[in-house]
Formats: sequence, structure tokens, C-alpha cells
Amino acid sequence: MPPTHALVLAAGLGTRLRPLTEVRAKPAIPVAGTPLIRRIVTWLVENGVTDIVVNVHHLPATVTAVLGDGSDMGARVRFSWEQPDVLGSAGGPRQALDILGADRFLIINGDTLTDVDLVRLSDAHQESGALVTLALTPNPAPHRYGGVRIDRSSRIVGFVSRGSGGPEEAFHFIGVQIVEARAFADLPQGRPASSIGGLYDTLIAARPGALGAFVSEAAFWDVGTVDDYVVTSRTFAGGSESPFGASVQVDPTARIRRSILWDDIDIGARAALDECIVTDGVRVPPDATYRRTILWNDRGCLVGSTLGSDR
Repeated sequence: MPPTHALVLAAGLGTRLRPLTEVRAKPAIPVAGTPLIRRIVTWLVENGVTDIVVNVHHLPATVTAVLGDGSDMGARVRFSWEQPDVLGSAGGPRQALDILGADRFLIINGDTLTDVDLVRLSDAHQESGALVTLALTPNPAPHRYGGVRIDRSSRIVGFVSRGSGGPEEAFHFIGVQIVEARAFADLPQGRPASSIGGLYDTLIAARPGALGAFVSEAAFWDVGTVDDYVVTSRTFAGGSESPFGASVQVDPTARIRRSILWDDIDIGARAALDECIVTDGVRVPPDATYRRTILWNDRGCLVGSTLGSDR
């Protein structure tokens, strides 16, 4: 069975997702009306992982507000606060060790979704004796994603930057891993540190087999960029062309097509939105027309930013 404890990494700045991450931290952004991190916690609980720590730094209140203590999802959620600096993919877990209080736990990226089999991942980890086991898939886009190199024994032997090799040479890390707490214990607490490109490379050099790989055909959804976010949100919306959040008021004469609406929004009479993202607290005035625009509320003023090129 999987460990019952998990750390969800939610402290990043989300710079590639701006201006959306000027409104909410990336893990709090709604995917088809449900905050991304609530989808992650719900999935963990469904797999028996109920003791969850979330590290926070950027716009932390947007994360804590959508999670609370986790009891409504059947989880116990606590927070590891990273201030004044964000501590990174290895420094964050080191900071959270005392709160987690577990010798073995999952680390889940707070900006991706997957359906990887946590039971099989856990079995592979225990059988290998590794300190860390990463969930991998064949790399779907080596020009976009870095890669993980493994040997015939499913041991990780190194990492490559994006564009450095084809999918036959390196696998794609999908943001889920099982770790032993002692892998992070020697890091200085409170100092930024990276896992890939830092601690994990050191572990591989010092002890071959310290990092193991679990390769599967698991699904993977990314929200790293605005375009990724739009695709993922539409996928999870199913048959809904324009997924809505909470407290959304749309005048009957307004026209909305293929748009994403967050929370506390008011769309005025005869307004028209075509392929837009409307963030929290926006009031779209009557007769306004927007196409491929991100709308947000900046201290009471409506601001628009053009989306990327047409798809």
C-alpha cells in the first residue's frame, strides 16, 4: 500500500502562468471549477493517503482558503510555511520533515495531475530499496520537458535538460515520487535546495541505485503555462464548454463561448466573451466584448491581457 503521508509542493511562484498567478497561487487555480490542489488531495484520499502537508509561500492564503484543514475531503491537512524565501524542491521537503513525522512519504507536485497507480509505485519502491522512486512515463514532448535516464534495472542514472534527447533516451517525470525521509535529513534546514540538479544528482553519484524509477503509461495533465491550463481545464470540464466557478452571475443576454470563469464574477447585459479566462472578482460591464483575453481585477480596475496565438 502507499504511504499514508504526503507532501504537496505548492510554494512556487508560478511565473510562467502570470497573470493568473497574480490572483491565486498556481495550485489554488480552478480546473473546471475545482481548485487544482483540491483535486490532488481528493485523489490522494481515494488512494488511502490522508495525512497531508502542503508547503506554501506565494499567495499562501489562496491555498489555505481552498483547503482548510482538509476534513471535508477526509484528510488531515497541515501547512509548512516557507518565509521569507521559497526553499525549492529539496529544501521544501527538508523543512517539512518534522511536520510530516513519517519515515516514508509521497511528494506530489502541486501543479500537475495524474492517475498513476500509487500501489504499484509503492511496491516498486519497496522492492528496489531506493531512497527515492520517481513515477515516469515515456517522454511525450522532449522539446518541452527534461528527461530522466534509467538503466536496465530501473535505476535512475542521470537527468537531461529539455531538448537534449529523444523519448527513447529519457523518460518524463510526472510529479509523483515516494521518498525516504533520510534522503533529505542531511540538508541544512531553512536553506533553498533543488532535488533534480542538486540533491538527487549527489545521491546518484554517492550511491548507485539510490534513485529508482517506476515507469508506466499513466495520464499526465499540466498547468505550467496558460495554454496548458486552458487545455487541462477544458479536458476536465467534459461536456461543459465554459466551466464556471462559485457565485457567478451571467445576464441572460450575455454571450459566453469557450471561456473559463473563476469565482465571484458578474457578467453584464449583452457582454460577449470568446475564449477568455475571467478571474476572481471581475465585473464585466454591459456591452463589453472580449476575445482571447485574461481579465482580472487590479485594485478595483478591470485589466485585460491577451492570450497567446489562436489555436
